[in-house]
Amino acid sequence: MGIKILQAVVELEAKLKAILEEVQELKRYASALEQQNEQLRAKLYAQQEHGKAYENLAKLYEEGFHVCHAHFGRFRSQEEDCLFCLSFLRKNQKEPAEKRE
Repeated sequence: MGIKILQAVVELEAKLKAILEEVQELKRYASALEQQNEQLRAKLYAQQEHGKAYENLAKLYEEGFHVCHAHFGRFRSQEEDCLFCLSFLRKNQKEPAEKRE
């Protein structure tokens, strides 16, 4: 009877060791997922901020101000379009899609 108890304890220890190893593996996996989640949140936040910045520049242009490097902040006539501003706005509009790929 003593041998059966010893054998049961040995089997129990083996099962416990396997369970502990699995728990350690799950902890590593959870940690990796948390890191990936943080990276994805940072990327999403950066894309949202870029979108807001673009919207602000487009709004300024619509209100009659230059957003191009050469004339930034200067008033422009509503009748005239600035090729530099339009080029800049089109370039910035395409950037997020290119960065996602």
